[in-house]
Amino acid sequence: MCKEGGGKGWFQEELGWEIGCGDKAKFWEDVWIGSVDLKSLFPRLYSLSLNQGKTVGEMGVWDGTEWRWDLRWRRGRFEWESPLERDLITILSGASLREDAQDTQVWGKEVPGLFSVSFAYDCLAKYDRGNQGEVYKLLWRATAFPNVLVTAWRVLMGRLPTRVSLSRRGVVVNLMMCPLCQLQVETYHHLFIECKYAQKVWSLCFQWVDISFVQQHDLKLHFQSFHLFHVSNKQNRIWKGIWANVIRCLWDQRNMIAFQQGVVDAEEVFQRVQLKSWLWMKHKARSFSYAFVDWVLNPNICIRSC
Repeated sequence: MCKEGGGKGWFQEELGWEIGCGDKAKFWEDVWIGSVDLKSLFPRLYSLSLNQGKTVGEMGVWDGTEWRWDLRWRRGRFEWESPLERDLITILSGASLREDAQDTQVWGKEVPGLFSVSFAYDCLAKYDRGNQGEVYKLLWRATAFPNVLVTAWRVLMGRLPTRVSLSRRGVVVNLMMCPLCQLQVETYHHLFIECKYAQKVWSLCFQWVDISFVQQHDLKLHFQSFHLFHVSNKQNRIWKGIWANVIRCLWDQRNMIAFQQGVVDAEEVFQRVQLKSWLWMKHKARSFSYAFVDWVLNPNICIRSC
């Protein structure tokens, strides 16, 4: 049950390391800082490393009470490889080794902690191939412009070119950090859920319709749980369309910052979400006759009217 076919099963995939003195966790190959192994994040640097297969504790020395990294390479880095090394060092600066503690394997790469039945259920739901089709059916029924739904579909399928996904495909990526916050590497989970600017946009969305929402750690579960219990299925398609618009507007903002020197503004992103969702309703829903100001001020009334 924990493993199907070859490779790791769902249980093993969710295991990570809480680092102590670095005596067990492999520096490049294991997940011990963040939610992705460094080998996958920096395949180019991994190919140059003289420390493949080494533990974290073998990658540096203690200088009194301070830990100093000692990364060794087969050759000097080319100019275009230097930003990758800087990103790696930035990530490593967030690591806290403890000389008097051993490494401990923990449950949950995204939110490390103790094993729980509820989180295991979430993981099983994520890996359950039989339920994947239902997620996409719900998405394609959502009320949003086709280009918005296509972007959301690509996110759920893991097919958008985030920096981590490009790196995993062997594409040389000079910068790995999230363009929005510059604090973590750009994975799907981070960009659309974990990033503090993404969280701000989701928070504005929930405040807008006056509901509380427990953030899921998996994008598919996040989408499925994006549901209003006080409205009909037809009206929930509007709500799920808003989810898709948040994804699209976050991706547009990310690209504007990455390629056009744009400025991060969560409130502006959310205002675009409101506008895009209203434009679809205005032009596609026959029973929808509300002005944009009504949509902004009274979204619940507008949704219930459809």
